[in-house]
Amino acid sequence: MAARNLAAGAQRCLHATTATMGVRPTMAGLAEQLAKLQVSRAPSAFQQTRRFATETTQATTTPLIRTIPPPAPAPKSKFLELAPEAITTVYKFPTMEPLSFQTYNTAFLQTQIRRDILHKAVIYEGDNQRLGRGRTQTRSDVHGSGRKLRPQKGTGKARLGDKSSPMLRGGIKAHGPKAEKNFATDLQSKVYSHAYRIAFSYRYKCGELIVVDDISDHEFPDAHYVKELLKNNNWGRENKNTLFLSMRPNASLIDAIERMETEGRAMTVEEVDCKNLLELGRIVIEKEALDYFFDRRCPPEVRI
Repeated sequence: MAARNLAAGAQRCLHATTATMGVRPTMAGLAEQLAKLQVSRAPSAFQQTRRFATETTQATTTPLIRTIPPPAPAPKSKFLELAPEAITTVYKFPTMEPLSFQTYNTAFLQTQIRRDILHKAVIYEGDNQRLGRGRTQTRSDVHGSGRKLRPQKGTGKARLGDKSSPMLRGGIKAHGPKAEKNFATDLQSKVYSHAYRIAFSYRYKCGELIVVDDISDHEFPDAHYVKELLKNNNWGRENKNTLFLSMRPNASLIDAIERMETEGRAMTVEEVDCKNLLELGRIVIEKEALDYFFDRRCPPEVRI
């Protein structure tokens, strides 16, 4: 409004000036005269900022358009980003010809290696397998009379009871074990299942997890056949032996492995524990058995 009033006043002055000089005003001349006028705007409210005592009196102007800096990049994770699935090759047993690919969740075959959890699982299994059968003889178990061997007083010797006294040779043992002791310890089921996943992940990362189509129903003629199979695939004693893991027991394979003794081991999914998965050089497991461990040792959100 102030700028409009100022422009109107300037136009009246221009008309008066031209009338005095005898010059007729034109639109071009009026525009030229108006362009020479400087219209100053009052500072806005946000430009009238309070000054500090230490500031200079030099006028500063705040830009009406501020440049917004670009957003900072998201921080990179310090953990390795894994693929959503781990791929395994299924081989035909015993020719070891590739048949197909099978995918599993990375939480099952590519989980982080935790030695502390593996240690807890191995100790837990060892404690549960320990048998406390130590038992010493009591006074009722020692043959002989309960008669006192010498008088209590008058001999100048120490007091002595019957012949089953712990002081005498052939007597009982004082404070010895008297019954079977249970050495079993407890471990959370989710921690124990995590140890299985770590063991399989370690074998998978090292290339020592071999998945085959079938072991349970395959017929092994004799021990010589199994020995040649181990030799041709570099699975024998020279290469740290092999664990054959099947869903159901194979009598012919178990008999052949027992005859060779140090060439390997054959077990089922019900017999194997976490320590067995880490002992030998590699694991030859049938696909059905690996699916069994995936369904039983993985949390529900992973199995979906």
